[in-house]
Amino acid sequence: MKFRDGMWLTATDKRVEYAEDVYSITPHENRALKLLCPTRKVFSRGDTLNLSTLSVDLEAQSDGVISVEVTHFSGARRRGPDFELYPEGRPEVSPSISKGQNGTTLSSGSLSATVGPDQHAFSIRFHATDASKELTALLNRSVGLAYSPPTTSPKQVEDMRNFQHYIFTQHELSVGESIHGLGERFGAFNKVGQNIELWNEDGGTSSDQAYKNIPFYLSSRGYGVFIDTPDRVSLEIGSERCSRVQKSVEGQRLKWYIIYGPSGPKEVLTKYAILTGRAGKLPAWSFGLWLTTSFTTDYDEATVTHFLEGMKARQAPVEVFHYDCFWMRAFHWCDFVFSSEHFPDPKGQISRIKETGLANKVCVWINPYLGQASPVFQEAAEKGYLVKRLNGDVWQWDLWQTGMGLVDITNPDARAWYADCLRKLFDIGVDSLKTDFGERIPSTDVKWWDESVDPSRMHNYYAFWYNKLVYEVLQERHGDDQAVLFARAATAGTQRFPLCWGGDCESTPAAMGESIRGGLSIGLSGFTFWSCDIGGFEGSPPPWIYKRWVAFGLFCSHSRLHGSNSYRVPWLIDEANAEPTDSAQSCTAVVSKFVKLKRRLMPYLMAQSEKSRKMGWPLSLRATALEFPNDPTAWFLDRQFFVGDSLLVAPVFTEQGDVEFYLPQGKWLNWWTGQVEIGPKWVKERHDFTTLPLYVREGTTLPLGEEDAEGDSFEYDWWSNMQIRTFGVQDVSQAEFVDEKGTEVSDQWDYTGQEGEWRVYTRRSA
Repeated sequence: MKFRDGMWLTATDKRVEYAEDVYSITPHENRALKLLCPTRKVFSRGDTLNLSTLSVDLEAQSDGVISVEVTHFSGARRRGPDFELYPEGRPEVSPSISKGQNGTTLSSGSLSATVGPDQHAFSIRFHATDASKELTALLNRSVGLAYSPPTTSPKQVEDMRNFQHYIFTQHELSVGESIHGLGERFGAFNKVGQNIELWNEDGGTSSDQAYKNIPFYLSSRGYGVFIDTPDRVSLEIGSERCSRVQKSVEGQRLKWYIIYGPSGPKEVLTKYAILTGRAGKLPAWSFGLWLTTSFTTDYDEATVTHFLEGMKARQAPVEVFHYDCFWMRAFHWCDFVFSSEHFPDPKGQISRIKETGLANKVCVWINPYLGQASPVFQEAAEKGYLVKRLNGDVWQWDLWQTGMGLVDITNPDARAWYADCLRKLFDIGVDSLKTDFGERIPSTDVKWWDESVDPSRMHNYYAFWYNKLVYEVLQERHGDDQAVLFARAATAGTQRFPLCWGGDCESTPAAMGESIRGGLSIGLSGFTFWSCDIGGFEGSPPPWIYKRWVAFGLFCSHSRLHGSNSYRVPWLIDEANAEPTDSAQSCTAVVSKFVKLKRRLMPYLMAQSEKSRKMGWPLSLRATALEFPNDPTAWFLDRQFFVGDSLLVAPVFTEQGDVEFYLPQGKWLNWWTGQVEIGPKWVKERHDFTTLPLYVREGTTLPLGEEDAEGDSFEYDWWSNMQIRTFGVQDVSQAEFVDEKGTEVSDQWDYTGQEGEWRVYTRRSA
């Protein structure tokens, strides 16, 4: 939202007032400063009359974290819901306040905020406490309020019903600074120059809308900003004032946190994870290949069995089989009942799938909506479990499901009822749940059971409550470390309930690029685990796109074959295009190749998973800038990523296999050829469908499972037969490993020889 018409004029539909003065500074308990900021300069007592003021409260929160809260009318109600901050407890901090010639300084560990000494020159600088680095600042006309339509007299505010009131702040952008994150965003990786609205929408991957709007961004300057509201936030990132990031909300308050990591962006993400929550632990089986029925395709028990048998016979074993929407009857979503016409014995079928080794686990699709054709709609409506309109009617519309209602998640009885519905699915053998939708949440003409919540704030926050409810019921049934979601909508904190996927993408190379940018951005927004629809969701992918996407998708933390109106088993992709299915370059061969490679990498992936989630870092897709923050090029790389600390992957976007990627400083080992490259440099390569650029970083200790290991489960005992390979490392005694349960383990290792640049170790025999 823009408040000005260029540099000189105010927008015609706005009245804008800025904090011009810092009239007083009041310390509070040595951990906070309260600034009283009139909207014009005060030189005499008479200047204090008939004007608005803004309160700017600075508070030390934890080491390297300071909050900034701007308030106009403090009597405005503080309506919920609010983010669950510091879910594991707030770390201790020893703040201090000092006054000197540069102004009044509040210090919170490594981060300080200094209010300038000149009352009439509004200035708040954020900098390293040791004075080693300037981060950003709030300067002239950077904090303000606005009315729309513009008021001409203060008396008009007597009745606010016809006016919108906004609070905004603008902090400085340094020359060359880039901004990243803000959720799963599919446009340009660097957000400078963009207007972004943080408002969850079902917009696919080809628009500026996002399923996962996270009010957190990361700067290449080594700091992050978390905006503490689930309400709609409008950001102008170098797009109204080219040298500033503007945040605005409708209301009387705006609060945000600036987070500093002296050691780099990884430390910023760790502190953000402490603030909003870390990802739960995921079981090894979740990292295997997921296969779905696809969305609108025709399928029944025989189809499912045929697909799973075909995958197993082609050495592309499925770890998790997912039943998408039409496991239920049409018009009955979501009544939690298998269609008896297509699945006459769901419990028996699920049992047979597992007993015969066709899949290890089973997942089903759900959402928080109830179509009125389903009997559960009537039950929920009669018991008051559905969101209502202001006139008392159940809130309904015909978008997605006919006459659908929305489960009122603010009602504890509704939550308990919904949890019971889920438990019945577990009784028939369901292990995981795909929590789809959660973005289409009404914000007008709506009345929640809990009348203390603000409907606008509930729009984004619903995704948090919805996924938390389902995740906790899964934990209750299957155990804390066995709960797995496949979620689409999210807001800040939802990373605690893994995992999520990228939503509806087209079957094109451009959409694959969009998905990669989305994965990189959500990773810089505090999410450790992420997946996408391999091959694209919409349309029928040509074999070359499918194969290129398979190679990319098996290097995501989680990997799922899923489509809309066409199947995604590999042999049908070839057959639909009259291509041979027995070639070494076939879709089937490519899927088998990369499933086996991911299986071999499982000891590394599981160890990196534990490290990443504890630290609040993305496992994959991890932006190159997190590993090389001092390389300016790294902040612009949106076609490559890291898997954990050590593996660099560059997806291929062409049928011919031409690809260009960047190797940062250091030595890099080509996984396929063993050739060493020395960066920094750009590299051009050409790949067939069974490879893609995969490089190992110098200094890597890589635990591996057995090569070409057969078997159906990613939860196999890799510890007893594990091999260690190192590149640029002479000693493995300090390396950390985990077993298939994610438990840290250690042992002694024997050096067994050199293979090219690799040093190879095996576990010492008893």
